[in-house]
Amino acid sequence: MENVATEPSPLPPLLSDELEKRSRASAVDLNGTRVAYWSYEPVRETAETRTILVIHGFRGDHHGLLRVVDQLPEMRLIMPDLPGFGTSAAFSSGGHSVAGYGRFIADFMGALGLGPDTVLLGHSFGSIITSHFVADHPGAVAELVLINPIAAPALEGPKGLMTKAAVLYYEAAARLPRALGNALLRNQLIVRVMSETMAKTKDKTLRQFVHAQHSAYFSAFADRDSLLEAFKASVSSNVAEVAPRLSLPVLLVAGEKDEIATLPDQHKLLPLLPDGILEVIPGVGHLIHYETPELAAGFIRRFLKDHAA
Repeated sequence: MENVATEPSPLPPLLSDELEKRSRASAVDLNGTRVAYWSYEPVRETAETRTILVIHGFRGDHHGLLRVVDQLPEMRLIMPDLPGFGTSAAFSSGGHSVAGYGRFIADFMGALGLGPDTVLLGHSFGSIITSHFVADHPGAVAELVLINPIAAPALEGPKGLMTKAAVLYYEAAARLPRALGNALLRNQLIVRVMSETMAKTKDKTLRQFVHAQHSAYFSAFADRDSLLEAFKASVSSNVAEVAPRLSLPVLLVAGEKDEIATLPDQHKLLPLLPDGILEVIPGVGHLIHYETPELAAGFIRRFLKDHAA
C-alpha cells in the first residue's frame, strides 16, 4: 500500500474548532479490506437530525467534504475514504469499478448498521457510485444528494478529447517503472494546474486553501493499478444511465461554471429523475464542496426538511 499524504501548509483554517470536537476516526475490515472512516456527531440533536453517508470523488478522500460537514452541525455525517484512496486500503479482491464500490457501500452500511432512513450523498465520481448503488438497491436509503453530479458520458461531447487524454495519462503512469509512474501521478505541477483550472473563486485565501488541500490529499492513493481502474470507472459511467430507476427523492446541486459536470447536462438529467430537484450555484465550478459549502449545506437542509418522513 502506497498511501501518501502530507498536511497542507498552515493557512487560515476555514473550518471551525467545533468540527474537530464532533469528529471520531474509526476503521472497519470489509472482506479483507481495511477501510478508514470518520463520524461527525451533531452538536445538538433536533427533530431534523439525520444520518448522512458521504461518498467522495475521484482522487479525493474525506477531507474534501469537511467544509460542507462543518455547515451541517445538526446532522450526523459518516465519511469513509473509499477503498484505494486516502488511508483506506485497495480492494483485496475484485476491481475498483462502479459495481465494486456499490458492493462496498452495501457492506459498509451493513457493518455500521445504517438503515433505510439514511441519506446518501455523493460528490462527482461519488455521484456515479451512489446513484448506481441506489438503482440496484431500491429502498436502501431514504434520499439521495448529488453534488457536481456526473450527468453525461465523459468520453463524448466537447470534453471527450480531454477525457481521452487523461485516460492516456493514467495508462502511461501505470506502465512506466513504478518510481517513474508514481512520480508522474503525484507530480505537484500537474496537481497545481488541475487545481488552478477547477478553482473559480477570486478569494485569494480560499484559492490558497483549495490548492493546499489538493496538494496534500490528491496524491493519497493505494497504488497505480487501483487508481487506473477507478479512473476508468469514473469516465465510463454516469448518473443519467440509471436516473429513471431512482424512485426516491434526489437533490442535484450543480455549479454554473462546472466544466466537468456541465450545467446543460444537469438540465438534461433532471427530467429523467422521477422525483428530482436541481439547485444551481452561480459563479462556481466543480469545487462546490470547497468554494460554496454554505450554499450547498443550505440546499441539503431544505431538501431534507421538505422530504422528512
